[in-house]
Amino acid sequence: MSLVVEVVRSGFVESRHQARMLTVGPDGGPVEAHGAVHVPASPRSSMKPLQVLGMLRGGLDLAGELLALACASHAGEPFHVEGVRKILAGAGLDESALRCPEDHPEDRTVSERARVFMNCSGKHAAMLATCVANGWPLDTYLEVTHPLQRAIRATVEELTGERTAASGVDGCGAPLYFVSMLGMTRAFRAFPLGEAGSYERRIFEAVTAYPEWTSGTSRVEVSLMRAVPGLMLKSGAEGFEVFVFEDGRAGAVKVEDGAQRARTPVTVAALRSLGLDAPSLPSSTPVLGGGRVVGELRLASSPA
Repeated sequence: MSLVVEVVRSGFVESRHQARMLTVGPDGGPVEAHGAVHVPASPRSSMKPLQVLGMLRGGLDLAGELLALACASHAGEPFHVEGVRKILAGAGLDESALRCPEDHPEDRTVSERARVFMNCSGKHAAMLATCVANGWPLDTYLEVTHPLQRAIRATVEELTGERTAASGVDGCGAPLYFVSMLGMTRAFRAFPLGEAGSYERRIFEAVTAYPEWTSGTSRVEVSLMRAVPGLMLKSGAEGFEVFVFEDGRAGAVKVEDGAQRARTPVTVAALRSLGLDAPSLPSSTPVLGGGRVVGELRLASSPA
């Protein structure tokens, strides 16, 4: 059965969200499974570390903060924007080469719209840099038949252990591949368990060392990674999230109706099911009344 997240306002349950959850132990064996964790889902931006692995294998040369930024769904903060421009400049390009949509930064005091502010611009800059390293066409880098995207798809299928059920278009315009929560959990375990110096370990070390570069300084994802050292966590749109701990404990979460606000309580429960000391954190969209917190999001009952 799926889990249920309740939205409580002034003591009254006014909404409910169903969610799937999967956790596995250090050996990869199942610990808990709630809902249809074996059927294809849309990981959205949770797929980015897998995409970046395909790029590293294809000649992308990034490390540290910039490697974390390539995996990011960033907030468009000044250091994110500067980092995207550094990735592009390293490939002899500028932001005019980006094919992601224009957007505002998360800080809406900035009224300007630009592609470099879009939350996936780090990934797109890394895709372009990979194309330059290989002499591949730049204008068509988002087409599913492009050599870059074929290499990424092969990496996704290798790490998940699954043939992609379908392909689509993500919000940023890049190809999106549909795989199961089980496959995504299997894939994420490859990052901390890779050999020292491997591309997998380099991604794990970059994301865990610089979580604010993969997200934003005030986001829940950063708070969880800072509170649980050794945790790599990547959220995606429509209520998807995947995480792995340094010893191979891992899990995935999917809110069935796509509500981002319901994701954090399920992720915290998933981490705790593995014995990880995850704090109780507020939702990214708190229950407010008159400008103050008047409720909470909570699991209807603790996972069995």
